[in-house]
Amino acid sequence: MAGQRGRDFLLKLAGPDGAFVTIAGLRAKTLSFDARSIDITHADSPDSWRELLAGGGIRTAGVEAQGLFRDAASDALLRQLFFSQEIGIFQLVIADFGRVEGPFLVARLDYSGAFDGEQSFSLRLASAGALVFTAI
Repeated sequence: MAGQRGRDFLLKLAGPDGAFVTIAGLRAKTLSFDARSIDITHADSPDSWRELLAGGGIRTAGVEAQGLFRDAASDALLRQLFFSQEIGIFQLVIADFGRVEGPFLVARLDYSGAFDGEQSFSLRLASAGALVFTAI
């Protein structure tokens, strides 16, 4: 696989009509998956090796993103989701890899700006249900 451009990693949010809107102005995005394990090791475990329960843990995903204000519509959708603490349907498009789609909670929304620079924002999304992966 050849190298991929970071700008081709898109974060989208479903609007009120169900159509996905790209969250504009993002400079950095990270998608993380986690699978917590359940330890079922016991006194009779072979040679005292740890044993884990297959498929028994909790799977989560998180998104971290930072960027600049570029689009009032996507900013308003994010802000509304944060203050209402409603679950939104997000889509992450990773070029030449796939698309991850599902419910996320806006767990953090930060705004910042220096007097001699641009205003920026960062956000953290926490998965809030089953996610679907579709290969591209």
